[in-house]
Amino acid sequence: MTKRLSALIVALLFLLPHRAPADVLIVADEFPAMEVLRNQLREDERLTSQLVRQDQLPQRLYAYSAVVVYIHKALGSPAEKAFIHYAEGGGKLVVLHHSISSGKRTNDQWFQFLGVALPTGEFSQGGYQWIEPATLDILNLNPDHFITTNGVHYPKQIRFLAAAPSTGWTNLPAFTLPDSEVYLNHQHKSPHTLLLGLNYRDPKTGLDYQQTTAGWIKPAGRGWVIYLMAGHRREDFEDPAYSRIVRNAVIFQP
Repeated sequence: MTKRLSALIVALLFLLPHRAPADVLIVADEFPAMEVLRNQLREDERLTSQLVRQDQLPQRLYAYSAVVVYIHKALGSPAEKAFIHYAEGGGKLVVLHHSISSGKRTNDQWFQFLGVALPTGEFSQGGYQWIEPATLDILNLNPDHFITTNGVHYPKQIRFLAAAPSTGWTNLPAFTLPDSEVYLNHQHKSPHTLLLGLNYRDPKTGLDYQQTTAGWIKPAGRGWVIYLMAGHRREDFEDPAYSRIVRNAVIFQP
């Protein structure tokens, strides 16, 4: 083989598309729940997953069909920029639970990119509040969407006002996650397609909180970002309805 031919082969190899070592990348700092998701993707969707910490990100995220983010503690700037670049470049970013939380307020771009805010101030005046443990109902706000309907069985109905306050109360399909965690008073700062709502009754005060912020999808550049609020415990991802919704988000084809 001549040197010229060898050089040509090497050049062609660099032009070939990069193949990821797995179909889905899961980036986490708490792993038991994501190990449940990884097993479900393998067994039920025939998808392979790579589970890493944020300081172990592969150089090329674009090769993955979806990137799942499950980060409780600080979101580092390199990972923040990598996730935004991936989504805006055409990727599908699935953001779970505490990946939107008060610790991310200090990030430069994260909340602006997601189009959300966690307002400061008193909870009674609309300030953001997290409550744990919390038993909450998750409701289907979008009965025509693949993520909320494909293979999802909702075992109960919940009277809900926040979905359509102008038309009064309505019954919506729902399921319950016990002993979990709820986030209240998320604010949307840009258009989002709503997927899921939440219903939470404070056992101390008896007050009911109904909000439309438990799941949404929005475009991001040439790609998409999907947020699902539930998922505090491993058991949340073992719930038949919620585990199906999470997998639907991963396999959804916009």
